[in-house]
Amino acid sequence: MEGGNSPNLQLQQLPLATAAVSVQPHTDSFSYKENLIGALLAIFGHLVISIALNLQKYSHIRLAGSKDPRAYFKTKTWWCGLFLLVLGELGVFSSYAFAPLSLIVPLSAVSVIASAIIGIIFIKEKWKPKDFLRRYVLSFVGCGLAIVGTYLLITFGPNSHEKMTGENITRHLVSWPFLLYVLVEIVMFCLLLYFYKEKNANYIVVILLLVALLGSMTVVTVKAVAGMIVVSIQGNLQLDYPIFYIMLVCMIATAIFQATFLAQASQLYDSSQIASIGYILSTTVAITAGATFYLDFTGEDVLHICMFALGCLIAFLGVFLITRNRKKSVPFEPYISMDAMPGMQNMHDKGIAVQPDLKASFSYGALENNDNMPEIYTPATLPIVQEQHGSKGVSAPPYRVLEHSKKDCEVESIHLSKK
Repeated sequence: MEGGNSPNLQLQQLPLATAAVSVQPHTDSFSYKENLIGALLAIFGHLVISIALNLQKYSHIRLAGSKDPRAYFKTKTWWCGLFLLVLGELGVFSSYAFAPLSLIVPLSAVSVIASAIIGIIFIKEKWKPKDFLRRYVLSFVGCGLAIVGTYLLITFGPNSHEKMTGENITRHLVSWPFLLYVLVEIVMFCLLLYFYKEKNANYIVVILLLVALLGSMTVVTVKAVAGMIVVSIQGNLQLDYPIFYIMLVCMIATAIFQATFLAQASQLYDSSQIASIGYILSTTVAITAGATFYLDFTGEDVLHICMFALGCLIAFLGVFLITRNRKKSVPFEPYISMDAMPGMQNMHDKGIAVQPDLKASFSYGALENNDNMPEIYTPATLPIVQEQHGSKGVSAPPYRVLEHSKKDCEVESIHLSKK
């Protein structure tokens, strides 16, 4: 009986084995499809964000150059930019739920490419073709390199996919590689913060490294929150796990502190330097965090990893060339430096400057019309007569200031008009 039943059992197991073999190609094609969906959502989101920011900037510039008394939030252009900004952020947020973290993060180069193209299209100045190509050759080369790097990133990006359930995220959170990575990151962050706050090390690399370390935790938590929301929408509820709310709080907190350090960097350095150096540092640290927490490169062969690294380097070079071509802003100096003029004495008396600031506004020496201000009277005459005394023992003052009141000036003007 047993010998007669064994062939039947083998025949019954044969279709099951063939079915199991056919599942793997379907899974691979589905994972590549998810990668493509996530990459397209990220590209769409960064493109829309770039358009939205340029629209809002255009709204501010248009109001500043006209006599329109309205505030910027009362214009349709600004609200259109805000709507597109929210739409783009939703696209980027949802892309983390489909594709690996190490694939989505480098695609932020799309926003730099879009900003460069929009700046060239809407340029106000007129150039000859030769001058135009010579002026923007770095932007063209940078855009080409960034596009090539983005193509390599999408083609050779990591292909690891798992359901973002509460059990999987908790298991990754307590794994020893990620705990070691968090320990190293906390030590680095504390050292950088100490040098930045206590030693006044206001270098752009120090500030943007702080931003990158915070940003790596932000993208890790964003992927966890977005993945758990998508799994919940698909029918498997994940919002009752405490890890979801822990990740949500960490995402909001790290994003706020990251924005704070970015605002401090924007006050000290040019936006083009922040864009290029920040993109390189943030992408590198975020890819490291994704490879440690989500194990993005597990099972990938050496060729795919090398081509992915090459795509990152090409994208880095492209972003650097694009931002390198931007004009540096010239700071506005409202006052004339008296001591910088040749042959002029430094007219300060016990730290009180000759050119006072009237009501905390740039009124004296600034390029604005203050004829309607009744508070401004006739200015005092500055260097005056130096008197020589015959006696050597008596010290004379180096200069004498002749003060005139408003009434004296009116009397003198009447006498001059009569003459």
